[in-house]
Amino acid sequence: MFNLFKKVLGKTNDAIHDVVPKKKKNITKDEFEDILLEADVNYTLVEKLLNELPDKINRIQAFNSMISVFQYSIPEPSQVTPFVEMIIGVNGAGKTTTISKLAHRYKEDGKNVILGAGDTFRAAAIEQLTRWAKKLDIPIIATQQGHDPSAVVFDTISSAKAKGYEHVIIDTAGRLHNQTNLNEELKKMIRIANKAQVGAPHRKLLILDGTQGSSSINQAKAFHDMVGIDGIIITKLDGTAKGGSVLSIADELQMPIFYIGTGEQPEDLITFKPNAYVNTILDEIFI
Repeated sequence: MFNLFKKVLGKTNDAIHDVVPKKKKNITKDEFEDILLEADVNYTLVEKLLNELPDKINRIQAFNSMISVFQYSIPEPSQVTPFVEMIIGVNGAGKTTTISKLAHRYKEDGKNVILGAGDTFRAAAIEQLTRWAKKLDIPIIATQQGHDPSAVVFDTISSAKAKGYEHVIIDTAGRLHNQTNLNEELKKMIRIANKAQVGAPHRKLLILDGTQGSSSINQAKAFHDMVGIDGIIITKLDGTAKGGSVLSIADELQMPIFYIGTGEQPEDLITFKPNAYVNTILDEIFI
């Protein structure tokens, strides 16, 4: 796990080395501030993290300060079958690839999965998800571009119930939080899911592009206000030095970060572990 987080945070740790080239037993408060800002932790949170720290900071003190951000509660996953997840986010965040990774993970755990190609706005999205489904040997419910995505939601959940699938993962069209028509469509998809199975979708996951850093927070807040997000998956974190934005995202949104994407392959998805994340950063700072 630590090696995987080291891979994910490679560019972030390179940026940290620019601030503190050599590991130390203690760092100054100013150095810690520079490290956090360099890693794209927003300034308000930096001030909060530094507030109760001494002028000279050791590893334990830095750890306790950073880990305090991850105090959100993680609800126990519903045991209902099928367990329906809806994947939400803007275009380019990595929704379709993330769906393939989730499906692969469930299949590796011995669970059977069905996909719903609910992004009928883009033909390429349907084709891409269908290719992943074939590659992973997982069934998919898909229609043509322009068709009603809520019908895909209903058919996918109905098929899962009829055939005994344990997991349903539904794609949605990439949208900005201010696109009224698409957002009304998303709300309709959620209503139809509940008609197909009471309580569905059981988890609405927002995909955030790690390369956007802390700037993705307002986007996440808008989606949460709109439909109620249950948790986050962060993608592309390995391609940016903004790894500290995870702290800002956790602090401001106070909702679980479930997974981190680590690459383009189906197996490139790791469960987010706050301790491992914090320790991987501190390993680059302290002796």
